[in-house]
Amino acid sequence: MRKIIAALLGAGLLATGTVPVASAEPGPSWQDCGDGLQCGRIELGLARLPAQDPANRKGALLVNIGGPAQQISVLRGSKAAFADLTRWFDVVVSDPRGFEASSGVQCPDSMPMPENAQWVFPDQATYDSYAAENRRFGTGCAEAAGPLAGRLNTWQVARDMDAIRTALGEAKLNYYGNSYGTVFGQAYAEFFPDRIGRMYLDSVMDHTNRSWLGWLLPRAKTMEANLERFAEWCAAEPGCALHDRNALEVWDEVLARAERDPIPAPGAGPGATAGAALIVSRANPGYEGRWPELATSLLEAHAGDATRFTRTPSGGMDPALSRIMFCADFPYPTEYDEVKGLETALRSRTPRIGWATAWQMSYHCAGLPGTVNFRPHPIHPQGLPPILVASGEYDSTTPPQDARRVTAQLEGARYLPAKGAHALYLSGHPCVRDRVHRYLTSGELPPAGTVCGAASS
Repeated sequence: MRKIIAALLGAGLLATGTVPVASAEPGPSWQDCGDGLQCGRIELGLARLPAQDPANRKGALLVNIGGPAQQISVLRGSKAAFADLTRWFDVVVSDPRGFEASSGVQCPDSMPMPENAQWVFPDQATYDSYAAENRRFGTGCAEAAGPLAGRLNTWQVARDMDAIRTALGEAKLNYYGNSYGTVFGQAYAEFFPDRIGRMYLDSVMDHTNRSWLGWLLPRAKTMEANLERFAEWCAAEPGCALHDRNALEVWDEVLARAERDPIPAPGAGPGATAGAALIVSRANPGYEGRWPELATSLLEAHAGDATRFTRTPSGGMDPALSRIMFCADFPYPTEYDEVKGLETALRSRTPRIGWATAWQMSYHCAGLPGTVNFRPHPIHPQGLPPILVASGEYDSTTPPQDARRVTAQLEGARYLPAKGAHALYLSGHPCVRDRVHRYLTSGELPPAGTVCGAASS
């Protein structure tokens, strides 16, 4: 992999002294650039996996793996997932501005990002305490960012993407956005529809819905459906710890008991307990590989020992700047009463677990200082080429309803549903990968009505 550092002045980066175009340290070197304006520069870090056969190379494919997060260091550990694409393309990634190689911002250790044991908050006092910690963290990051502070959002990323297209010498941008990378893709389609070659969006996060309840409900319904799938698996699988029980009834009883009085968790230390908020935070039924553990955890909690629900799940927390950009693009309500109102509305439709999605965004955004927002809004791009969009039926992070809604706003786009969860291409779904390769190399869209079955079929 070759790393390229490019200093770019992309479209939309001209500004006055309050500009979003500055490196964190040292400060920008301002230069007069006409009409009373001063211009600055940032460095965007690029890296690529070169095409295997230059003679058959079809150009560059800009990829964003998601996050929002750094990309170059992530690519180092996931090169194998992109090996097929290097048969035809230079696979190029770029750290979004402010992340690592792109004029990276170092949030101070003295104001660390708060990490809570749970993302469902049981009461206002717990929420307010967390929000105060998050505010201190966000303020420290803003001070470290200098002129970049308040300017880290998808509006900027889309313009940086076009600057990268120019730097790569590509007349049209070929783009593959995964998860949060689909937010960048939506913005690029809105601002530069005539500069798109081919675009594939996988596991779409809808940035076009202005209704928070409307945005949350598909996530809540998908999570609720995943809990029901878990119960169906338990009934059919002799190895499930709850095979001879009704798993949904056990779930209801455990949650009701934990709500009244937190369940002891002796393995977590003297006096340790697990309340309903913690149990819901740790029980994600969307990951089929974790179903056996979930069943055992519920069985033990039902018997009076909730220790398993106190264990920190595997996987790292979001990088420090992720929540800054996330909450600039999705400025979620942060008053406790507002979020509690969303929870109440969701409980009427998804009473077992889906209601908890009301709190996921609060975990990121509670208390963060104000910034320049790029709020969700419908898009109406004109002159787009055909775009391919795919999403997994069981994905509660980026539910399929998001993909359908965004596809409907991209004229000529084709939606490819699949039996699967998050990040279909990266997870190796063979049907999806085959369709993506055909599309990116030849422009061939799947026939209308095509559905990719389970990855094993």
